Amino acid sequence: MRLTDAQTGWRDRARQFASEQIAPLADQIDQQQITPASVLVAMRENGYLGAALPARWGGGGIDPVSYGLVTEEIGKACSSVRSLMTVHNMAAQALVALGDRDQHQRWLPELCAGKKIIAFALSEPNAGSAAHAIETQAVKLSDGYLVSGTKKWITFGQIADLFLVFAHYERKPVALVVDRHSDGLTVTPAKDIFGTRGSMLAEVRLDNVHVPRSHQVGPTGMGISFVANWALDHGRFSVAWGSTGIMQGCLDACVSYTQQRRQGDHRLKDHQLVRRHLTDMLVAHTAAQAVCYRSACLREVGDPRAVMETAMAKYHAAGAAIRVATDAVHLHGANGCTTDYPVARYLRDATVAGIIEGTHEIHQVTLADYAFQRPYLR
Repeated sequence: MRLTDAQTGWRDRARQFASEQIAPLADQIDQQQITPASVLVAMRENGYLGAALPARWGGGGIDPVSYGLVTEEIGKACSSVRSLMTVHNMAAQALVALGDRDQHQRWLPELCAGKKIIAFALSEPNAGSAAHAIETQAVKLSDGYLVSGTKKWITFGQIADLFLVFAHYERKPVALVVDRHSDGLTVTPAKDIFGTRGSMLAEVRLDNVHVPRSHQVGPTGMGISFVANWALDHGRFSVAWGSTGIMQGCLDACVSYTQQRRQGDHRLKDHQLVRRHLTDMLVAHTAAQAVCYRSACLREVGDPRAVMETAMAKYHAAGAAIRVATDAVHLHGANGCTTDYPVARYLRDATVAGIIEGTHEIHQVTLADYAFQRPYLR
């Protein structure tokens, strides 16, 4: 597709920013399992945290294609930093769509400006993809709720200012915005995870945390079916594009490595099987990017098929990223298993992309249903 000047501008600025301010720190972020404050400040000051949020509240208000391209460039440089964009955007987008006027005025200006970070608190020790199985409970009071439960694998939970928490009230799901400094809320960092190791995961425990009634997002009973699913849709879009970034990073790394590495009198790039792998990487990235573009275009015009087409983009791109990253490690041989080259990090990060915002298996179930219902895309 032909990009507009504005879309090209967003892509090129993000590419330069990621190359200069994120990529040089990617291995450090991975090994130290923390995203430096300097990166968070740079992301905020360059408008990337609120890029896809409404301009009326101080966000960038960019179109889905531009946001996808920005996410791809950030994801290529470092999936952990991309995950910050993902979680902040998905939770904030739910507030934009389903919050009331007072909630918009209270939270959106600082969220759009990146002055506050909001995390998405759905997963629990016994509830991942089966979101309906959450065990966190909310007891209703005259002025709000008392919330108790444990949330796990909360991306950037270590530093989030706000949490979009999902609980059950009398067997009905409810979504609540919880302040980090609430009495009874405890944050415990999660360490030594497999991939996106700098995404600052945390376990968030709520022990009779008082949440004002004004912090409820959407009506009771709609917490998962509307609020969570709205947020997850935006998360899948971001992860899909981030996965294309991983593939581009793998391809770039392998092109460079096979041009320089020699076996005897021949460079690796001259071997037929090596060239086959490079071809497969190129085609996989191009195909995944095309599916992501289609999803973005459908989102831009508000097409009702956009939600399932986004799920398909996430399923395809994340799966392709795992295959591409696996081949990239093999092309690097033993070097691919070290921290001297980025491909091992790409493989671990791609594996995580295949799990978050809906596993491959969950998508296989829902997309099969869509196959029976899907209207022809003209």
